[in-house]
Amino acid sequence: MNSVVDCQIMSVTPLHPPKPATPRTSDMGGASVPAASPIRPAPPFSVDALPVRNPGFALDQDFVRSVRVNRSAVERRAATLPARRTVKKEWQAAWLLRAISCMDLTTLSGDDTVGNVRRLCAKARNPVRGEVLHALGVDNLQLKVGAVCVYHTYVATAVRALEGSGIPVAAVSTGFPAGLSPMEQRLAEVRASVAAGAQEIDIVITRAHVLTGNWLALYNEIKSFRDACGDAHMKTILGVGELATLTNVARASMVAMMAGSDFIKTSTGKETTNATLPVGIVMTRMIREFSTQYGYEIGFKPAGGIRSAKQSLDWLILMKEELGDRWLRSSLFRFGASGLLTDIERQLEHYVTGRYAAAHRQPMV
Repeated sequence: MNSVVDCQIMSVTPLHPPKPATPRTSDMGGASVPAASPIRPAPPFSVDALPVRNPGFALDQDFVRSVRVNRSAVERRAATLPARRTVKKEWQAAWLLRAISCMDLTTLSGDDTVGNVRRLCAKARNPVRGEVLHALGVDNLQLKVGAVCVYHTYVATAVRALEGSGIPVAAVSTGFPAGLSPMEQRLAEVRASVAAGAQEIDIVITRAHVLTGNWLALYNEIKSFRDACGDAHMKTILGVGELATLTNVARASMVAMMAGSDFIKTSTGKETTNATLPVGIVMTRMIREFSTQYGYEIGFKPAGGIRSAKQSLDWLILMKEELGDRWLRSSLFRFGASGLLTDIERQLEHYVTGRYAAAHRQPMV
């Protein structure tokens, strides 16, 4: 059976919050200004039932090799996403709050320090200033990010800083970002991060297995990482910018899910090309195909290059149209983001005050 990633457009309706209440006043930076219409997002912010974990399945190489991608059709479909859907006013604010709740707040720099990681964790607990949340009418939302993602060295620091928050710590592992360390060393790194308290592990694959079509080697590698993760959830980073074709992206996605991945992730954020909407369409179509064939829901994480609130809306619309509302929750969707939160905060403050604040009013760390 051939699996073709086509370009059919699904009919959906936008996610609308209830009608806004009567505007109030709010004190923002010492000046009394009209408050925005309260945003009361419906259930997506509550803790929903986690999907049943993917147990992994035997590798079906015939099925993997049958996958084909019509690149021009995918690119046409991607071009429609920013053009067909616009989200404004209170609806936009609600979607941006959703984006924050699905964010893996990340620091993966060579100049990371214990202090930087602690400040990042403090931001994860309180991602938007209290007066902005008050003006939006969501004081009781208990808004927080989906996870904090760090190098193994800072896992223990992040775990301590996030204690009692319910925010999981994710560790990048397996020789991130190139994934070319010796296999035993990569497995040991996974085990060490789990032992240090990481609840999620972002692993990187050997891209050469994809480029040479060695699907069995890729499957065995990912399965070994999944075994090393134990109870920690595993996000498999494909490094899409280094896989040459969208067909390779589709096939690698399917192999990763067959091997037991809980999430498939686009990029490390270190490649020249990272998360793009065409890649997102291909990977979400593979998630849908896997769910149809095997009955398990797999998460998706675009990472790298997503820096503006507008981009986050495009990705949320993609998830709603391709996979449905259930994938608009942090249990099945994450942004890999380091700079995105600042722009979302600026947009929320603009909605409340009618003015764009300087970026330094929403410092990331």
